[in-house]
Amino acid sequence: MVHLKNIVILGAGALGGVYASMLSEARETNVSMIADGERYERLTRQGFIINGRQYMFPVRTPEDERPPADLILVALKHQHLAGAVHDIKRCVGERTSILSVMNGLESEEYFASLYGKEKVLYGISVGIDAVREGNNITFSHVGKIIFGEAENSRLSERVQQVQALFDRAGIEHETPQDMIRALWWKFMVNVGINQASAILRASYDIFQQSKDAQAMMESAMREVIVIARAANVNLVEDDLRHWYTVLHTLSPQGKTSMLQDVEAHRKTEVEMFAGKVVELGHIYHIDTPVNLTFLRMIKAMEASFSL
Repeated sequence: MVHLKNIVILGAGALGGVYASMLSEARETNVSMIADGERYERLTRQGFIINGRQYMFPVRTPEDERPPADLILVALKHQHLAGAVHDIKRCVGERTSILSVMNGLESEEYFASLYGKEKVLYGISVGIDAVREGNNITFSHVGKIIFGEAENSRLSERVQQVQALFDRAGIEHETPQDMIRALWWKFMVNVGINQASAILRASYDIFQQSKDAQAMMESAMREVIVIARAANVNLVEDDLRHWYTVLHTLSPQGKTSMLQDVEAHRKTEVEMFAGKVVELGHIYHIDTPVNLTFLRMIKAMEASFSL
């Protein structure tokens, strides 16, 4: 089996930095990040400090003529996708695989429409509690990457290649038979914990302890379960309870990505969470009052950032 050696990271946030650091420690790998303009200057000048250690990853521009990547790991925020999706064009070769660990339900289809479905793997990141402040990233739990083809009763060659790469890098991973169901599970989790934490300005400890915070989170998640059933995705109440197994592994002082965005007065991914739930509710004629309220509240918070 061919080893994946040339790895490109698209996305210079907490996830991208952590996975770049772990992959760079694997034998026989060359890890670089891709960026342009101010991001390129910042990454080449500052690099990252990850759990107290300095990392200066090579940075390539979208015009760079280096050999194609074996794997492109995408860890962008939703609002940056449209502006960055073409940056990897020169990185994509005949044998390149693209693995997105972005939040939401749509990034894989977007990449497939531009670069071919045969190059795209589905993926989610679960249980990582990384926090980024400037170029400083801290984490206590790296969690795991759940990834694969849409259906994995037999593992494809490219899935096996990525599994072998993650083994070399010490990245815990899992390949479920039904990857679409796993994607919806993570979407349900994000709709609950990301949005409730942003509204309450609460770190994970509140949701680990407070029944009221948990009820607020669960009310948004249950709307996703109802919509998933209408979309013929087998998401059930036990999937909601399974989230607590992950939640209690996270650092109590850890913060969701949306809470970090709110605290930094950055645009959030609310359109991809509550906005998508409301959109799907209209399509399937399902009421989504909790997510509609969350959408309005978080957009009002965003509007206040510029006042």
